[in-house]
Amino acid sequence: MSNTEQLRVVLVHSEILSNADECEDLSELRLLAVSADLEICDVMVCRRNLPNPRFFIGSGKIDELKTLTAAVSADLVIFNNPLSPAQERNISREVGCKVIDRTALILEIFAQRARTYEGKLQVELAQLKYKSTRLVRGWTHLERQKGGFGLRGGPGEKQLELDRRELNERIFVIKKELEKVEVQRESGRKSRQKREIPVLSLVGYTNAGKSTLFNRLTDAGVYAADQLFATLDPTLRKYDLPQGGTVIFADTVGFIRHLPHDLVAAFKATLQETRDASLLLHVVDACDDRMQDNIEQVNLVLEEIGAGGVPRLTVYNKIDLNENLTPHAEYDGSGRPCAVWVSASTGSGIELLLQIVTELTRKNIVELQLLLPVSAGRIRAEFYRLHAVVGDEYTDSGENLLSVRMPEADFNQLNKRNCNVLDNYILRDE
Repeated sequence: MSNTEQLRVVLVHSEILSNADECEDLSELRLLAVSADLEICDVMVCRRNLPNPRFFIGSGKIDELKTLTAAVSADLVIFNNPLSPAQERNISREVGCKVIDRTALILEIFAQRARTYEGKLQVELAQLKYKSTRLVRGWTHLERQKGGFGLRGGPGEKQLELDRRELNERIFVIKKELEKVEVQRESGRKSRQKREIPVLSLVGYTNAGKSTLFNRLTDAGVYAADQLFATLDPTLRKYDLPQGGTVIFADTVGFIRHLPHDLVAAFKATLQETRDASLLLHVVDACDDRMQDNIEQVNLVLEEIGAGGVPRLTVYNKIDLNENLTPHAEYDGSGRPCAVWVSASTGSGIELLLQIVTELTRKNIVELQLLLPVSAGRIRAEFYRLHAVVGDEYTDSGENLLSVRMPEADFNQLNKRNCNVLDNYILRDE
């Protein structure tokens, strides 16, 4: 797809009445096309009891589509339905321009948005796996003999076989590179687990406001926009909670209905952050008419990637778009916080969210008084850095009486870094 000028596209939305529950949303296809920087010239909507084996839509509709694409000078036709390679080829021949389906569009958007080395590799892997299915019956021009000697191929080897071999070799290379990246990720993950730092993974339907919330919490400056898949590459940021304790927030790729399986497989390493998270912050667009359906779709993907059992807190976002919604928390029957209503855009309810996050991630909080000598200024600064100080005064002799409140794991790590000298400073009841 061109980066210099917008491609003109016609969208085709076919509702299959025999499988109405699996039909895609036309408004979502529009958003996907806009996210891919495409110019939508027209939309064709049709209904069928069953897909046509040759064209997916009926032959009469194919004639209408041919006339429509010619009238608007379309460069591309996008179907909101999965097409077989043969169907893509047949429709393209009839209408005279390139034809793709919803899965190919999503893959193209991911390719545009990938920024990191790992992200680009993951997207290329998903695209190659998708294309590999198109080599079987997609293009008859590849079914020709190619003679010659050397590395390019032996006498009589078909062009299709050469293309398939090159594609498989590239897939093998990418998988090897991703394995190296995964080793690095796993090393960092084990380090965080060893230090007992809770990881809070932001998940949710695409365009629910995850990146905006992530930026509000961490000042990370991650790109955020009102479009599907505005950000793709995962971002992790360490954060010191106001009431003591340290967590790591992880911003992940947004989910969508029927997320292509090749994408789920390719992003296995990225989604590992979600599976291994201490808590999932499920960000929901509280003003979306399809809110409940989106929640169910996210839950399905979480189950698919093995994160269904991870504790979660539902964060209803964008309450600033409805004057009847205010910041508040909801609790389950056991008194555990299960939901909080906020606006990441305005910051309303963020303090409440952080209080709840502190409560849910708190493990064995210790409250201590330490009598620090004048020479322990660096240790005193460490407590302040961890937001653990709740009282600070000096004795007549110049010693620092410090009252601290923090997770036991953080205190033990600080003590270990200082050769357990803190044990000597703790004031104990006689």
